[in-house]
Amino acid sequence: MFRPLDINGMRLPNRTVMGSMHTGLEDRLWDADALGAFMAERARGGVGLIVTGGIAPSRTGQLLPFAAKMTNGVDVRHHRRVTSAVHAAGGRVCMQILHAGRYGATPLKVAPGSEPSPIHPFRHLRMTDGMIRHVIRSYGRAAALAREAGYDAVEIMGGEGYLVNQFLCPRTNDRTDGWGGSTRNRQRFLVEVIDEIRRCVPADFPVLLRQSVADLVEGGQTWDEVALMARRAEAHGVDAINTDIGWHEATVPTIVTSVPRAAFVRFTERLRDEVDIPLIASNRINTPEVAEEILARGLVDAVSMARPLLADPAFVDKAREGRADEINTCIACNQACLDHAFVGKKVSCLVNPRAGRETTLTLTPARRPRTVVVVGAGPAGLAAAVTAAECGHRVHLVEAGEDIGGQFSLAARIPGKEEFAETLRYFRRRLDVLGVTVTLGRRLTGDDVARWGGAAGAAGTGAAGTAGAAGTAGAAGTEAGAGTAGTGATGTAAPTDRDDALPATVDHVIVATGVTPRVPSIPGVDHPRVMTYADCVAGVREPGRSVAVLGAGGIGFDVAEFLTTDRSPTLDLAEWEREWGVTDDPAAPGAVTRPAVSPSPRDVVMIQRSPGRQGRTLNKTTGWVHKAAVRKKGVEQIVGATYDRIDDAGLHLSFRDDDGTVRDRRVLDVESIVLCTGQEPVRDLVTPLTEAGVPVTVIGGADVAAELDAKRAILQGTQAALAVH
Repeated sequence: MFRPLDINGMRLPNRTVMGSMHTGLEDRLWDADALGAFMAERARGGVGLIVTGGIAPSRTGQLLPFAAKMTNGVDVRHHRRVTSAVHAAGGRVCMQILHAGRYGATPLKVAPGSEPSPIHPFRHLRMTDGMIRHVIRSYGRAAALAREAGYDAVEIMGGEGYLVNQFLCPRTNDRTDGWGGSTRNRQRFLVEVIDEIRRCVPADFPVLLRQSVADLVEGGQTWDEVALMARRAEAHGVDAINTDIGWHEATVPTIVTSVPRAAFVRFTERLRDEVDIPLIASNRINTPEVAEEILARGLVDAVSMARPLLADPAFVDKAREGRADEINTCIACNQACLDHAFVGKKVSCLVNPRAGRETTLTLTPARRPRTVVVVGAGPAGLAAAVTAAECGHRVHLVEAGEDIGGQFSLAARIPGKEEFAETLRYFRRRLDVLGVTVTLGRRLTGDDVARWGGAAGAAGTGAAGTAGAAGTAGAAGTEAGAGTAGTGATGTAAPTDRDDALPATVDHVIVATGVTPRVPSIPGVDHPRVMTYADCVAGVREPGRSVAVLGAGGIGFDVAEFLTTDRSPTLDLAEWEREWGVTDDPAAPGAVTRPAVSPSPRDVVMIQRSPGRQGRTLNKTTGWVHKAAVRKKGVEQIVGATYDRIDDAGLHLSFRDDDGTVRDRRVLDVESIVLCTGQEPVRDLVTPLTEAGVPVTVIGGADVAAELDAKRAILQGTQAALAVH
């Protein structure tokens, strides 16, 4: 990882690239300094090269109205603030030129073919020959302006279904003129874009290509076409190829947490026999060990990691210094990054809410260190404890369970969410490094509160409130789970003496006691066949061979996947490829084939009380994966049902018309019934603390329990700790 790499005279100090991410800070002039701060922090963290989010070469290519572009001197001045910040931090930065084509969410968009975009509403204008030539010229001008703005290189976005990719694939290029039809005609647009950029910049200015090497859509490129395009790109002056996987409309997941690490690297390695220029591998490379293993094989020259640098801007320096166990690993949840980007919100990170907020959510040393007790070691409490300690406070973390983790411990047990254990590993190590006093298996009592209250009264203090955090509750419950602490993280936080570890006095208490599963008022809900989702996932209760899941929110889908998957905790790449239909057959267009799904070990039915499709509240970029997964496993989905009762015959359901008339009844004779029917906040400490005059802040599920939201919880924990003074 730490050998230098030369790309046409641009020397990188190591072989790590921060891949392109659209943060939302690119699009407005007034966000230039915030974008510069975001990138500069990653440059200080040691990454070899930073690639910007996609910058349009013309208004027809913008991702959104008024989105980032490079077309004139005003844009140059705006971008110079970003490049100056990166260079001041010792980094190198490459501008990605991206024309959205039919993926643009603007009325001005253009594309080569007639097929409309399935992901954006505006219908595009089919490009004429003159339009095509105008766009080609705009690429060259954008590259020249990028160099003027101080960028060290440019990258042509040629993947993910954007304009270049749309020209390359029969799926979206149905032209019969010189820009379509044959393979070479479909590649002509990209070849002429490369030629135009080379004409507009000096020979020693690096030009990279983000090339799609596996489109993962029907009507995509064959491997022979991919290889030919790579050879032509090198011949026409591309200095390095940064590989890209999948389109936004692909029905194969590429970057969600259920995708095995480095799942697509072999597609990059296959190009080694085709070209001599540097190759950069990408997608689901999130630890130094994985990166080193890839590079050690010698078939690729660098690795691209985008979201891992959101999660931890010091990723590279920590790896180089032998502190890989201190890296805040990206868990590929997408909740604060891609889910934000696709709805026009500024990007951040669930496990690192400071990402994208470098100028507003700052860690500053406490002027007067305080004694802070954090109650509850779920995601909210862990974030609060770590942040408070980073600010210099004396922190005591108290957890009633026998280990840290709370919601994440359960999440790590869900098939495809094994990565969530990495967050617990990170927090465990951080607590140790910062010297936080951790007390496990200790439930606070009235005596503790009374003791602290007396001390607070003597000091004349007293305050209460909740953390004012951003974020909404909703489908994020699919990432969190709920209930008691469980396994799934490496190691165990060392407990202190459970009776004497608590401080005699306290300046502030942060209550992060989380939630408990809600048990609905259904006659017979105490029947032996009924269990909560927490008991089911934690292994406290063993579900039978036929199961009814009550509730079809995020947790309901998690439980359904848990029940229908029979595999080890380690993701198996070959099995995953079979289930999603990924193939390395060079003749297969788009590298896709018919999926072969492993049978479910159980018969599962999911039941939803409200009418309409299940999964409507799931997150945008991951929800479709969960819905597809349960559908592949043959899960029956029932909507608009009333839970009448549970008895020895099973679960009794009724279905009613709008006027309340029962039109149908059904009895599900299942061995197990799993309750995924919401949560109740655990807030029993709040009133005693407030009445005792102890300053208290309530965060996480204890604050808002409506569908668990780990993104909100970790952000609240961070904010609450920063507010202690």
